[in-house]
Amino acid sequence: MEVTCLLLLALIPFHCRGQGVYAPAQAQIVHAGQACVVKEDNISERVYTIREGDTLMLQCLVTGHPRPQVRWTKTAGSASDKFQETSVFNETLRIERIARTQGGRYYCKAENGVGVPAIKSIRVDVQYLDEPVLTVHQTVSDVRGNFYQEKTVFLRCTVNSNPPARFIWKRGSDTLSHSQDNGVDIYEPLYTQGETKVLKLKNLRPQDYASYTCQVSVRNVCGIPDKAITFRLTNTTAPPALKLSVNETLVVNPGENVTVQCLLTGGDPLPQLQWSHGPGPLPLGALAQGGTLSIPSVQARDSGYYNCTATNNVGNPAKKTVNLLVRSMKNATFQITPDVIKESENIQLGQDLKLSCHVDAVPQEKVTYQWFKNGKPARMSKRLLVTRNDPELPAVTSSLELIDLHFSDYGTYLCMASFPGAPVPDLSVEVNISSETVPPTISVPKGRAVVTVREGSPAELQCEVRGKPRPPVLWSRVDKEAALLPSGLPLEETPDGKLRLERVSRDMSGTYRCQTARYNGFNVRPREAQVQLNVQFPPEVEPSSQDVRQALGRPVLLRCSLLRGSPQRIASAVWRFKGQLLPPPPVVPAAEAPDHAELHLDAVTRDSSGSYECSVSNDVGSAACLFQVSAKAYSPEFYFDTPNPTRSHKLSKNYSYVLQWTQREPDAVDPVLNYRLSVRQLNQHNAVVKAIPVRRVEKGQLLEYILTDLRVPHSYEVRLTPYTTFGAGDMASRIIHYTEPINSPNLSDNTCHFEDEKICGYTQDLTDNFDWTRQNALTQNPKRSPNTGPPTDISGTPEGYYMFIETSRPRELGDRARLVSPLYNASAKFYCVSFFYHMYGKHIGSLNLLVRSRNKGALDTHAWSLSGNKGNVWQQAHVPINPSGPFQIIFEGVRGSGYLGDIAIDDVTLKKGECPRKQMDPNKGARWEGGGGAESGGSCVWCLYLNRGSE
Repeated sequence: MEVTCLLLLALIPFHCRGQGVYAPAQAQIVHAGQACVVKEDNISERVYTIREGDTLMLQCLVTGHPRPQVRWTKTAGSASDKFQETSVFNETLRIERIARTQGGRYYCKAENGVGVPAIKSIRVDVQYLDEPVLTVHQTVSDVRGNFYQEKTVFLRCTVNSNPPARFIWKRGSDTLSHSQDNGVDIYEPLYTQGETKVLKLKNLRPQDYASYTCQVSVRNVCGIPDKAITFRLTNTTAPPALKLSVNETLVVNPGENVTVQCLLTGGDPLPQLQWSHGPGPLPLGALAQGGTLSIPSVQARDSGYYNCTATNNVGNPAKKTVNLLVRSMKNATFQITPDVIKESENIQLGQDLKLSCHVDAVPQEKVTYQWFKNGKPARMSKRLLVTRNDPELPAVTSSLELIDLHFSDYGTYLCMASFPGAPVPDLSVEVNISSETVPPTISVPKGRAVVTVREGSPAELQCEVRGKPRPPVLWSRVDKEAALLPSGLPLEETPDGKLRLERVSRDMSGTYRCQTARYNGFNVRPREAQVQLNVQFPPEVEPSSQDVRQALGRPVLLRCSLLRGSPQRIASAVWRFKGQLLPPPPVVPAAEAPDHAELHLDAVTRDSSGSYECSVSNDVGSAACLFQVSAKAYSPEFYFDTPNPTRSHKLSKNYSYVLQWTQREPDAVDPVLNYRLSVRQLNQHNAVVKAIPVRRVEKGQLLEYILTDLRVPHSYEVRLTPYTTFGAGDMASRIIHYTEPINSPNLSDNTCHFEDEKICGYTQDLTDNFDWTRQNALTQNPKRSPNTGPPTDISGTPEGYYMFIETSRPRELGDRARLVSPLYNASAKFYCVSFFYHMYGKHIGSLNLLVRSRNKGALDTHAWSLSGNKGNVWQQAHVPINPSGPFQIIFEGVRGSGYLGDIAIDDVTLKKGECPRKQMDPNKGARWEGGGGAESGGSCVWCLYLNRGSE
């Protein structure tokens, strides 16, 4: 392979505006997956229809310089099949086995830092058809006697599908219709979930006892086959009925084996039985066989509701529920309540006193309580009362009230809770009443009000409780609204007043509240205290890494800033160059300690270029800023929007490629002197290397080099490295591929049949209202508007493609769609544009042919126009044009007054020379119409041409 170049040391003498060839991103979405239809519909701009389970693949084609980055997002959901991700950064979005929930509007956002981002969208419509469900019902007023004898019956067929399904009812093999006889009625009910059709059999007749089939169809859209379900209706058909072998509330002891039977008492067809548990699944070890549920060695955690459900798709499911209660007791607590009327918080002789006792039990109402004083049963009297279910206390609480407390009432009281006759251990709680029984106080030990620990270490927060008895201590967060403790709970109980935290993190810093509980102690206002937790952590700095470029001989300032840390200060800063310690910077007084560290370099040289590290410490840990200082040039930026960069040579199997690029930030360092170009054929090791000298390169200046003698159809890796007086800069690489070029028109046939997705290099105009659509008879939307548009292309085969405009909503009168050809170089005085058109529908607008001249800016001229309904046939037009320079042809479809206005074109031919002499009347075929478009402004760039020598 040989690579040659010739340097032309001259710049195009135009003054450039802005940033040269730098251009904002533009985007276009194309499909490349298993789409059924991609077209416009009545709702959205573009719709991509795909079958559930197929592969979705959308491509975002972008232009702009530098090369835009692409991000896919989706409305109300993820843009990928991994729903934990929120976006996909790739030009191609691919979702394997797409689900119906992944339908919606997908957005392609392309941005390159120039101008505003480009955003395009497409709606993905996922098609599916579930298995239908058939249920049989009867009106409530008819439910008496035999269920289906002389009664009105409703067969309800429901299915979930997209698009909406079509229903077909059959009796045996005969299809039923709405008006077939007086005994049959078919209708769609209101307010139903999913799609539903009801077959109503009025006053059953003998012939109505038969097999009924509900067939659902989405008309084979996306190749989805029809589905069906059959039900046999007899004079014994009946809904399910159940009864239980036990009471609806079943109380058992722990350790017992529980068996519950759910018995069918009716139902035809034979109902299916199923057991379920709420909340949660059936207990581990539970066995459900038919209608029998067995739970071996039942435990308290197995308590709950057990549901037996019978279904046979006739009537409503039958359901019976058993509330299983496993006897248990836990959490015995007591409360001491001083005289409430006198608002006292202390025990005083002559005042009332109430002792309360509570356990958490199942069933709660079956618990019995006994009170003892000094080991003997408490004897009731006028001054000693026992009450149950105090409205001021939790349900099923026992209270012992002492009226007008005497000295003789002091002693030890014991409350015992039990389940009489059940093998559940009793629970008891003891409380001592004396002159020493006093309400609690709480405080923080000296020196423990502020606790400071390092991140990752354990911490212990402590509050001391005094009083008799001493209640538990409850901990919570103070300074963070609705914040949870590290345990994940809003409140945590500690019996000794110590809150222990393992491996603290910085988000645990803050104020913690400790307070006395109102149980297992005095039932009075809680006492509170607070502890401050400070978690120290190493500093965080910026920049963590920075690339610093500067021309040789110029000074550089490196700054490492403290973002956060605890303590929030720089205790020390150490600078290193290539791992070697540098002299310390001047010492800053503690009171003036800055939040950053700086290093001044007087001049960038080859010796001072390299890696600098600033290690910042705050006495807890350290963090480092890394700086890479050099005078290296930035990498080139390849230009990907070169029109038709591939040029083939028919006499040999070689091709050439126009390589274009700009230089990123050329003024940041010394001027670029030359580029080193390396070209290597993929899958080979040898590369051809060439030096390309250049003059001073400006920002946004487009440079060009033509690679020749590349072998068809191989691809090549191209590497480009800028060189300055410092040496080699950053290298950029890209892969170039051989693509079939769009040739200029010649004397041979140059007809575009639109059979390739590339549509012969035609593109959608970005300034129109909507796009042309490529389709054939097989990809047409089954819901498309009738009485407009062609059934097939000009060849009449269902596989043949054509281009058309869809004029249904949201299109409006006067909306335009433009299809633009590639740029042709004029090599003749006259050309003839021949094409077939199809303009059928009562709302047909106009079809225009324009010629866009490119010799002095962009000038659009009307060459031909036709309007109105021309019948359901393809017709041919021949249009002569005489462009004065490089040109493009544009097909413009204009929407008429309604949705029956689809226009199509096919088989576009461009030939040199004049058109056939026989011309048709404008209403029968074609007419040419003069006119001109407004001159559009062009743009200019600084361009340095690096062309081949003479061939």
